[in-house]
Amino acid sequence: MAPIYSIVLVTVPDKKVADSLSEGLVERKLAACVNAVPGVSSVYWWEEKLHRAEEILLLIKTRAGLLPEITEFVKQNHPYSVPEIIVLDIPDGSEAYLNWLGAHCLFSKPRAADGGRRAGERG
Repeated sequence: MAPIYSIVLVTVPDKKVADSLSEGLVERKLAACVNAVPGVSSVYWWEEKLHRAEEILLLIKTRAGLLPEITEFVKQNHPYSVPEIIVLDIPDGSEAYLNWLGAHCLFSKPRAADGGRRAGERG
């Protein structure tokens, strides 16, 4: 069974970008909630050099069917040319919380693996 809900991880350079992306995603109902976790120390390769940066990690809680729209929104509104966008499925959790999450996101088209169920329906 395909996942119904996901968490999308996105790192951003500062609070201004974190606030802008978070508010944009929630206002558009692409996410029910976004947590901004400050103080993430990142070490990475970019353009053949080792870099170190202090970033903020966004934890975007959403419906799995909205991932294409979230990816597009992040790409269009993120200052990095290659933003981090990593998806983790939510296989289980508090039923009350997951119901709340689903109620605060747009409904989306079911993925092919959903067997035709609407996103948010339990099978």
